[in-house]
Amino acid sequence: MPKADWVFNLANDARGIARTLGEGIETRIFVGDHVMLSVVRMAPNAVGQIHSHPNEQWGVLLEGSATRIQGGEEVAVSAGEFWHTPGGVPHGIRVGGEGCVVLDIFSPPRDEYRKAGSGFGV
Repeated sequence: MPKADWVFNLANDARGIARTLGEGIETRIFVGDHVMLSVVRMAPNAVGQIHSHPNEQWGVLLEGSATRIQGGEEVAVSAGEFWHTPGGVPHGIRVGGEGCVVLDIFSPPRDEYRKAGSGFGV
């Protein structure tokens, strides 16, 4: 029986908006009225540039390991851990040797992520 059109899959859902955030960093973005989800797949040793945006952000490390950089602090994170980033706070990530998958949640949705493209939109 086919799934309803409001059911999605973290592992592979081509219905999301494709975006390349940086070298070795790809995402699929799902936009709601008040919240946006971004399933980010990062290659081993990829580096997400330091950036900021006015949107509140939560991130959940689903697989792998990384170093989360936020507000000038660096913290090692592993699968199952999650973090909160208030709007306007500079942040980025350095991925571990096995790569990682992060679920980012933004509120309100980021306008620059409503279309396919590349870059962090900063």
